[in-house]
Amino acid sequence: MSKREAEVLALVGAQLSNAEIADHLHLSVRTVENHVSSLLRKCDVTNRRELGRLARRGSGESRGIAGLPVPLTTFIGRGAERERLLEALRVARLVTLVGPGGVGKTRLAIEVAGAAQGSFSSGGVFVDLVPVSEAYVAQAVAAALGVTERPDLHLHEAIAERLGEGEALLILDNCEHVIDAVARFAKQTLSRCPRVRILATSRERLGVPGERCLSLLPFPLTSATVAPVPLTSHAELLFLDRATAADPGFTTDPATLALLCTRLDGMPLAIELAAARVATLGVDALLVGLDDHLRLLVGGRGADERHQSLRAVIGWSHELLDDQERALFRRLAVFAGPFNLESVVAVTPGMTQSAAAHMLGRLADKNLLIVRRHSGAARWGLLETVRAYAAERLEKAGETETVRQLHLEWAAGVATALEESLETAADGRTADSWRDDFDAVADNLRSALAWAPDGPGHLPHRLARALGHLTYARRFLEEALGHYETAARQAPTPREAVADLRAAADCTFAVGDIGRQPFDLLLKAVDRARETGDGDLTAITLACAVSAACRQQVEFEEEVPHESKTGLLAQARAVGGTANPTVAAHLAAAAAWMATEAPPSTHAQAPRTAATAAGGDGEWADPAPVAAAVEAARATGDPVLVSAALDIATLAALQSERRRHACRITGRRLSLLESLPRHAPAACPEIVDTFRMAFYGFLGVGDLPAALTVARQAMDDDLVGGSYLAAAHLITPLVLTGRFDEALSLETMVWEGWQRVGRPFGPQLGPAVGALALAHGLRGDSDAAQLWRSRALNPPDRQQYARFTAFADARLALHHGRFEKVAELIDSALVGNPTAATAPYRAAIVAELAVVADLPAAADRLAATSADENDWAAACLARARGRLYEDHGQFRIALAIWERIDARFERACTLLLLPGRADEGMHRLAELACVPPKT
Repeated sequence: MSKREAEVLALVGAQLSNAEIADHLHLSVRTVENHVSSLLRKCDVTNRRELGRLARRGSGESRGIAGLPVPLTTFIGRGAERERLLEALRVARLVTLVGPGGVGKTRLAIEVAGAAQGSFSSGGVFVDLVPVSEAYVAQAVAAALGVTERPDLHLHEAIAERLGEGEALLILDNCEHVIDAVARFAKQTLSRCPRVRILATSRERLGVPGERCLSLLPFPLTSATVAPVPLTSHAELLFLDRATAADPGFTTDPATLALLCTRLDGMPLAIELAAARVATLGVDALLVGLDDHLRLLVGGRGADERHQSLRAVIGWSHELLDDQERALFRRLAVFAGPFNLESVVAVTPGMTQSAAAHMLGRLADKNLLIVRRHSGAARWGLLETVRAYAAERLEKAGETETVRQLHLEWAAGVATALEESLETAADGRTADSWRDDFDAVADNLRSALAWAPDGPGHLPHRLARALGHLTYARRFLEEALGHYETAARQAPTPREAVADLRAAADCTFAVGDIGRQPFDLLLKAVDRARETGDGDLTAITLACAVSAACRQQVEFEEEVPHESKTGLLAQARAVGGTANPTVAAHLAAAAAWMATEAPPSTHAQAPRTAATAAGGDGEWADPAPVAAAVEAARATGDPVLVSAALDIATLAALQSERRRHACRITGRRLSLLESLPRHAPAACPEIVDTFRMAFYGFLGVGDLPAALTVARQAMDDDLVGGSYLAAAHLITPLVLTGRFDEALSLETMVWEGWQRVGRPFGPQLGPAVGALALAHGLRGDSDAAQLWRSRALNPPDRQQYARFTAFADARLALHHGRFEKVAELIDSALVGNPTAATAPYRAAIVAELAVVADLPAAADRLAATSADENDWAAACLARARGRLYEDHGQFRIALAIWERIDARFERACTLLLLPGRADEGMHRLAELACVPPKT
């Protein structure tokens, strides 16, 4: 194994996608794919999941807690609390450490996480929620885990799938301001991931069933009057440690030390802030200052006294700053998350970077700032308690609106620069650092947009659109959709709003469960386009709406009436000029989609959609509009438009039952994938649809190696891959090619993944479920076969999901010689659309079953079954003819086809029928661990 392969293997073990590995190692995705393929062979494993497990075992991994802060100071005291917290984590799955701000919850959680991480084989993550708002808790966890959304797999579902069955610890720090969102997240995660544990810190409990709460109190105090030399308390030890760090020569008498800690109520943050001042003030001045500020607080020393002592220390520390330091300190409150020098200068006009660096250092020395590192560069942050005080001072100074406006300008500029960095990365496949840079500022960008004025405005619009682009590229897909909708509302011109609404419509294809959403968004875009008075823009937008209504009608609860689409197309033609190639391409595409539709009278019997590869009797589509759409798209040179036009041509070919021609067209779409901009929502519908149509297209013609290749490519794709649905697509060609071990290695991932995300049983799972039933049945495990069969038959609309299971039933009846219900099996297998991808398999297997079962009409059925458009079916029918007519030549024809499409199991079964080849066939079946056939 080369050094580079070892690096790739380690990152596969860390559950990074190929695109993420490419970014990390500065390689192309294609190179990473080659390394992964090589590793699969060298490690003798069948899939990426097993390769990852092998990598983690080989590294002796416990993976550690990602993002766990490295403390720069000594941990003092809290031994008993540490042990209680560790014990709570051993017995409870949700533990919340509760206490007031400044009491040391975060520091204790860090110590406990470090001590406990060896107990969690899948590691975990530390997530600081201070800069996070209610809507973005899942994004914060996902970023820490390296998880992204996929079509039909929302972010919280992707998180659950990543955590899966692994033993992992999530530390959610500072939950109080997002308590409801954290409670929902914790409840969902714990219910879906049975071996995950969560340690939360908060000022109040989450209120989730099963939660165990531990209260953290200030340090206990030692009275200065109990004895001449009192025993040093943990509060005093903390003060001594921090004061000595500020002034190595610091000394004081025990009584004064105890008095100081008493004034500070044993609050660790108050102690640290006060201790940072001893070098410049001395102990006596420290006591006087504390007393003065405590007397200024209203309400005396009641139940709130601990909070008051902390507030007094913060206020007193603030008063000791000079005017410049105070001005900078209060302006830092505008940052929701960590900030760097450039961002500080942006909200403090007139200040140089060197001056800002000097003052930030002074504030950090006084413990009013915390220092962090990001990619080797310094970043600063405010503890939430300190930030709240700074915000009060900003408001009191009357500067809140001014500073927020400066912050908005900075955020818009940073977001634009990140977009440029993304564009520099071309198609997102080359190495770049924009993801890390985005994660570092994402919370500040989101907060700037949340504070921005409502209504149209240049800066809010610029930031909202950039956030839509960046979060889409970051694969926070639902968030991207929301930002584009926000951008449309804040667009300063109707033209800008049209672009935002079209981007939002494109995002819906990535989000999944789209319904009418893209069509409705495009209708809103039409209204805004009309406001511009630009006929070409209006025509393009109207044409897009027509195309969406035709292309995605299967997603609509209620189909858009044919006459409505005809009217929209007529309006587009009336206002658009075809001299513009882009206008001409959109108009031609809309016209071609309309040409592929069935006459309205037949819609109820057979709705048509490219996504389901459906077809019907005869050739509906007039070939001229379809050819014109492809030609017009090519004239633009836009690969997105070309791919969309080729999809229309694919559907037209399927409608005329020309599977192979449709497959060739889809092959051309596959070749366009490399040229599609993966970070742009406009390409999303084409990427998603191309993988789906290519997979079902190759499956439909029986080209199993090609179907398997596409499924593997999709599995590793950063937009559509990596989920249980992508694994489900892999299973069907794996079973049909006889790769039963690899297929069965995915069954747990598919089933538990579906259960964890709690999604409805979708048609994407239908073929995989039937294929798994078939694999188990061929290996003689009837119980497992029946289990998967029952899963396919459970959904209410069982016919939609059970079609491939009907094929599996017929194939198993043939293999095991069970002919009691052969007529029922044949009827079940032939139900459904005759142009669906699995239809040729079902038709061919029941024809062979009828021959072997010696049904009276077997010869007629065999003669009537066509196999011109599917290689698997052609081989199956050739074998059936060999059985019926005892024609060894037909067996040899079948054998040649099985070899060409790599159908190992079927080839072995066919060998049994040829004289002198039976032993070879039995040997091959034994290698596949299949029971011998009885027919």
